[in-house]
Amino acid sequence: MNEVERSIDQTVDIDTSLDDLSSILDWVRWCTSQMSEHQVYFGHGTDNPWDESVALVLQSLQLPFDYPSELYSARLTKSEKTRIIDFLKQRIEQRKPLAYITNQAYFHGLPFYVDDRVLVPRSPISELIEARFEPFIDAQQVDSILDLCTGSGCIAIACATEFEEAFVLASDISIEALEVAQINVEQHELEERVGLIQSDVFAGIPNQQFDIIVSNPPYVDAEDLADMPLEYHSEPEIGLGSGLDGLDITRQILREASEFLTENGVLIVEVGNSWPALQEAYPDVDFQWLEFERGGDGVFLLTRDQLLEHSF
Repeated sequence: MNEVERSIDQTVDIDTSLDDLSSILDWVRWCTSQMSEHQVYFGHGTDNPWDESVALVLQSLQLPFDYPSELYSARLTKSEKTRIIDFLKQRIEQRKPLAYITNQAYFHGLPFYVDDRVLVPRSPISELIEARFEPFIDAQQVDSILDLCTGSGCIAIACATEFEEAFVLASDISIEALEVAQINVEQHELEERVGLIQSDVFAGIPNQQFDIIVSNPPYVDAEDLADMPLEYHSEPEIGLGSGLDGLDITRQILREASEFLTENGVLIVEVGNSWPALQEAYPDVDFQWLEFERGGDGVFLLTRDQLLEHSF
């Protein structure tokens, strides 16, 4: 039994916590210690036990993520404490990502319903959307956007909020994922500007062209998929793995994207840690690797003209 397995075998000690902990701050501190002790892995919206504990406690209390820290001295009821313990036990003992426990994640500053039918939103593409994809394209000229492999619909919905005059088509091969995306489209009241369609990459996309094609497809290679922390195994494998080198779906996108782009259109795709394999596979392609102020890498941009220059 390795260290992670031993830590999962341990259960959260609740005997003293109900009596000894009273304030929000007490519980955040205690949850932080518990997560550190049990070697919880972070990577679904936070990168440290304190931030994860703040999110867990506030969401269990149905408080906003910007809840004033000066009010952390507020005392909790027994039922509120019990709920926090329940969430924490799921996080530690089942290794469930917090977003699946609370059914809530944030992307682009917007709330999204999520469950284990979709990946937890965490793409750095949010930063590009916030900048309206400028300077790579004239935002004023954007009328249509295609989001391939939409999952929860977070990228498509974020695009629709930034491009209020544009229509966004969001596709996914998974009917279950599209059911979650539909919940989010309705939650954000975007039924008239965000369309959902089942499609295996471009196979089901209508014969039309888009100013922007953006995608966060599955891109984890076989070796990384096998070695991923247990938290990631709660997510649907169809949304993670993409062949031996992680690039099966990306290759499909590269082969066909030019047919669906307008003359000045751009393709933006996230490939994460598989970016060296992509660069090695296509050494003659001048991928523009985008940089992010808030962290993240492995996102490339190609214009329609660049796609037409190469045989993928």
